[in-house]
Amino acid sequence: MAATSRAVVQTAPRTLEFREFPLPEIGDDDGLLRVEACGICGSDYEQYEGVLPVRLPVVPGHEPVGRIERIGPRLAERWGVKVGDRVAVEALLPTAEGLISRGGLSAYGYLSVDRPPGLWGGFAEYLYLAPNSVLHRISESLSPEIATLFNPLGAGFRWAVAIPQLKAGETIVVLGPGQRGLASVIAAREAGAGQVIVTGLTRDKHKMALAREFGATLTVNVETEDLRGVVREATDGRGADVVIDVTAYATEAVTQAIDLARQGGRVVLAGTKGQKPVADFFSDRIVVKELTVLGALGVDYDGYDRAVRLIESGKYPLEKMHTHTMPLDEAERAIDMLAGKIPGEEAIHIALVP
Repeated sequence: MAATSRAVVQTAPRTLEFREFPLPEIGDDDGLLRVEACGICGSDYEQYEGVLPVRLPVVPGHEPVGRIERIGPRLAERWGVKVGDRVAVEALLPTAEGLISRGGLSAYGYLSVDRPPGLWGGFAEYLYLAPNSVLHRISESLSPEIATLFNPLGAGFRWAVAIPQLKAGETIVVLGPGQRGLASVIAAREAGAGQVIVTGLTRDKHKMALAREFGATLTVNVETEDLRGVVREATDGRGADVVIDVTAYATEAVTQAIDLARQGGRVVLAGTKGQKPVADFFSDRIVVKELTVLGALGVDYDGYDRAVRLIESGKYPLEKMHTHTMPLDEAERAIDMLAGKIPGEEAIHIALVP
């Protein structure tokens, strides 16, 4: 076994470099993961651009899957795992201070490398398994890249179903057809939603087609179609029971969500906007419609567990959602590709492999 781990480190906005970290000694209550793959999501791009408040330098990556290289007996007993097992690692690391403290967000991919042992992100050969890490065993039969979908799918189950308490037969509008938008489609179908309406742009044609394959009843190109009119017609003028915004940067989606929700409906805001204010926001619209507006950040144990079981079931062609597997050396290109910055590439989900 190697004595060090190579890792991608973000030192400044749009600045990545490789560093070597010594592998830590493992005690009774921690462990070490040999990373097989780590998914990339929109928040990785926002971190890379410098719009997320992260204390640099950090090893990015909060969607890791790998095999346990070393593990202390207490951590092994807690999660029922042993050396050699494949596991998915939850992003959040709960602490006594909560998830956000003076040190920033307590999560893999967001903790400074100045905090020993430094291996706090999935863009690396090895990941430190802290005593407060949360692990999920995941099937050996899956490719590691497909296994990393546990994170976006977990978000779908929590954000689109658990948080708004989506009920069978209800109509949900999903604003944005990216990873978490598609995951929300799957989760909503699993919850028995009556109608699932997904929005996107002209450039999202391939994502919209996949949304329909995953179970969306309607897809709407907001650049060429009247979204409000489509939703009103589909719901006999009532509006949607639930609207979830998973768009990045698009502040207009917030007011759109409020407009599309029915009287007494629920709105989930899960897409971060780069700290930009929302124009033309009138709180009276929430009051008059008696809406419930909910924020969504992370995923809980149940959401991840449901995601892992769904991936293992093979019920959906998730290989169509995973579009690229790339080496760590191409981390910068992979992040830009996911953000649509590479002409000719239609990326939905990308995984980096050491």
